[in-house]
Amino acid sequence: MRRFYLFLLIVFSVVFLDLFTKEIAERYLANRDITIIPGFFDLTLVWNRGAAFGILAQAPDFVRKLILIFASLIAVIIAVFYAYKKQGSLHPVQLYALALISGGALGNLYDRIFIGAVRDFIDWHIKSYHWPAFNIADSAITLGIAMFVFYEIFLKKKKKIDGEVSPHQ
Repeated sequence: MRRFYLFLLIVFSVVFLDLFTKEIAERYLANRDITIIPGFFDLTLVWNRGAAFGILAQAPDFVRKLILIFASLIAVIIAVFYAYKKQGSLHPVQLYALALISGGALGNLYDRIFIGAVRDFIDWHIKSYHWPAFNIADSAITLGIAMFVFYEIFLKKKKKIDGEVSPHQ
C-alpha cells in the first residue's frame, strides 16, 4: 500500500504544481509576454481550447468538451485503478510514469471543466518558429510517456521461451 501512497503523492504534487504555475501565469502574463532567453524561450499565456497541438480546437464547443473531458477521465481512472491493483508487480519506473500521466491529465482536466480552456504558458521557439505552448501538466504527461518507452526499451526483462525471446515482466 505504501507504493500506492507514493503514487498518489506524485499525482497530487503534479496537480498542485501545474495549477499553481497556471495561476501565476494567468495573473502575470494576462497582458504581456516575458522573454527569458531572446529568440528561444518566452513565457506567454495561451488559451488552448483543444487537445495537444490544438487538436479539436475547431470542433463545436459541446462536442470538444465532451470528448476531451471523457477521454481524460477514462485515462485517469484506468491509470489509478491499474496502479492500485498492480502496485506490487509494477517496476518503479512504470508506477512513476503512471503517476505523472495521471497528475498531468488531472491538471488539464481541471482547466477544461472549470475554466473552459487549458492555460498554456511555456513557449520554446527558434526565432519565429514556435513549438506549441504548453504547461507543467503537458510536461508531466510527456515525461511519463517517455519513462514508459525507456522502461520498455531498456529495463523490461526478456525471458527465453522455446528458443524465442519473448517479453516478460
